[in-house]
Amino acid sequence: MKILLLGVQKIKFMPYIDFYLSNLDTEQHDIHLLYWNRDEKEDVAIAENITLHEFSHVQEDEVSKIRKMKGFIKYRRRALELIKKEQFDFIIILNTATGFLVQDILWRSYRKKYIYDYRDPTHENLFWYKWLVGRIAKHSHITFVSSDGFRKFLPSYGHIHTSHNLISEALLKREIRNQQQRTQHPVRIRYWGMIRDEEMNKALIKKLANDPRFELHYNGRMQKTGKNLQNFCGEQQISNVFFHGSYLPDERYQFIEETDILHNVYKEDKLLSQAMGNKFYDGIIHYIPQIFTAGSFMGRKGSATGTGIEYNPHDPDFADKLYHYYTSMNWNDFIRNCDSCLDQVLTEYSQGQQLLWNIFDTQPESVQPSKATS
Repeated sequence: MKILLLGVQKIKFMPYIDFYLSNLDTEQHDIHLLYWNRDEKEDVAIAENITLHEFSHVQEDEVSKIRKMKGFIKYRRRALELIKKEQFDFIIILNTATGFLVQDILWRSYRKKYIYDYRDPTHENLFWYKWLVGRIAKHSHITFVSSDGFRKFLPSYGHIHTSHNLISEALLKREIRNQQQRTQHPVRIRYWGMIRDEEMNKALIKKLANDPRFELHYNGRMQKTGKNLQNFCGEQQISNVFFHGSYLPDERYQFIEETDILHNVYKEDKLLSQAMGNKFYDGIIHYIPQIFTAGSFMGRKGSATGTGIEYNPHDPDFADKLYHYYTSMNWNDFIRNCDSCLDQVLTEYSQGQQLLWNIFDTQPESVQPSKATS
């Protein structure tokens, strides 16, 4: 079968692609990937037996939608040309923006011959956009949602299933944080990924500013928000917040070893507060306690599973509560909580694997966790 994966980011910024690439037989199928290199810098390597199609067009993420339009139009043109030329049997749509750009060819030529990976809602509060998202889901063979919280934005179709943003390789490195001491002073809080949500991060920085009990580290692309936060720390003479810049995927494991609490806080948003971030899985895989946005879907999940604590930006005593939370942890209980949560995730992950194998008539080795001994 000739399969096209379509995404509008660099490969390194689409970790969820691992779910598909690790569960497709690249010897049996002719697999292609069209991705968007937005900064024209080097990307990560990928399996040699996958045909890569790079769309190269410089575009920052934190610019107005009008300024983004030109790039998206060019990407659509490239995608349609590629589909027409190669005559693919099946398409995997890696997010809603991608599906929006090629919706006409999906209706015309690929009904029930594509997978829709639904993540990062944007305008579902608009009736016409929510209807469009529902239509893309309706005519898909399978729609995967990266969070059960997103189901409220879609009709109740039987072919909607839960996916999880696991990086299967990480399961082989579960112990890297447990092998390091936990009695670190100061306690190192770390964020990784694209730095966004300026006001929420400023509020958190103010709570922890120059508190000798904590360090706050940011690993990720330094676009407008990251630079503004760095300037804010300089202006306020805040000395315990550090910005380390962009990183390659394999470099995560180095700073995971040096992380005591995982910063998984985002702004309060009716749509995005339903998301399950990639870092949630990093936390439960590598046994790192997390802080979440209070009241978010991920925050409720973290609290219920005992894998983290919710953050309220209006709580003046948050720093004291966070320090007490970390220094009074029962690590054996915490490890068991992470294992239990991961087992549930892997059960749903395995169900998604089986769905892929049924479509593409292949069955690679199943992903299994490597539990810690406590």
